[in-house]
Amino acid sequence: MKECPICSRKLITGDSIDEHHLVPKTFKNRYKDKVHTKDNKIIIHKVCHRKIHATFAEIDLYSYYHTVERILEHVEIQKFIKWIAKKPLDYYSKNKETRERKHKRRR
Repeated sequence: MKECPICSRKLITGDSIDEHHLVPKTFKNRYKDKVHTKDNKIIIHKVCHRKIHATFAEIDLYSYYHTVERILEHVEIQKFIKWIAKKPLDYYSKNKETRERKHKRRR
């Protein structure tokens, strides 16, 4: 069984996993060679995926946080990893985000 590269917990198949593009799909027109490669995608827990996109703007993901190692450097992600370690493997919180926050991420 594989592990999530973000939280290092086991991945279980089903609704609790997602595919994350390290170079965001937002940049697909400019950087087709980077976006559409096998190395650009990782399988992670949905809750980890949501945390990545809640923490980083798309431009930040493109410009610096486009590797797992760099994502793991961030203080917020480190705090999240400690917190999520105590949750069940299939844990996923469906918190609603405001339009303002969603718009802020895409800058």
